[in-house]
Amino acid sequence: QLQLVESGGGLVQPGGSLRLSCAASGFTLDYYAIGWFRQAPGKEREGVSCISGSGSRTNYTDSVKGRFTVSRDNAKNTVYLQMNSLKPEDTAIYYCAAVYASWCGEPYDYWGQGTQVTVSS
Repeated sequence: QLQLVESGGGLVQPGGSLRLSCAASGFTLDYYAIGWFRQAPGKEREGVSCISGSGSRTNYTDSVKGRFTVSRDNAKNTVYLQMNSLKPEDTAIYYCAAVYASWCGEPYDYWGQGTQVTVSS
């Protein structure tokens, strides 16, 4: 079965850290750009970060720059989102998505099921 599976979400206090993983099953991620997205209750889905297939290019939405880092290990067929200095406004369901292209863009070929991140004291 071809799918993406996210993990690593949870409850963390403000200022804490989490590392999300996005693992591919049934296909290799080597030639796929990966986007990370999040959706908070009552809000539209927001693009958080993108990493190219080679990992040489990344970008971030302004609100997470300097706090989040995206990386990939193609040998493990996994992409990561390291989230530091978390804030309550980072609370959302986080999704990863893969597109067979050099850079992120709709339509994505695969979406993960999402993982909940809650930042609260």
